Amino acid sequence: MSASDLPLNQAVHALYTEHHGWLFGWLRKKLGCPQNAADLSHDTFMRILASREALGAMREPRAFLTTTARHLIIDRARRRQLEGTYLRELALTIEIMEQCQQSPEQILVTLEALEQIAFVLDGLALNARQAFLLYFLEGLRQSDIARRLGISERMVRKHLMNALLHCHHALDV
Repeated sequence: MSASDLPLNQAVHALYTEHHGWLFGWLRKKLGCPQNAADLSHDTFMRILASREALGAMREPRAFLTTTARHLIIDRARRRQLEGTYLRELALTIEIMEQCQQSPEQILVTLEALEQIAFVLDGLALNARQAFLLYFLEGLRQSDIARRLGISERMVRKHLMNALLHCHHALDV
């Protein structure tokens, strides 16, 4: 430890001993769980330790501690929400995979069909290709496709007819 670290360590020690009990109590009341309060109290002091400049510029320790702790609470809530969303999507994916139990041969046939469709659609105009894919692969209604592409429903029908004719001619050859 260098001589320059001594005042910092003393400041951290003083901040911790004077305010840790109060911060823990505030967090416990706010969170309703002593374990989470202890974790966030620890994280708050760790965040302050990581920012040496903040420690030196601190005028109101309790206000600074509560602001830091609130930011950590928000970060934790966001992280939990993101983790929850991820876990729900993962469970849904697993459920779909279990329902789709395809053999390797079925998967190969499906991939070959998709590759052939992609090859045939390659010669189409962009809107016609998008309308075809949105209608036949994603199952969207013509009105939804019209809104998404910014065109009329009549134009969607025209694109779908052109795409089907294009596919028919491409597969007849």
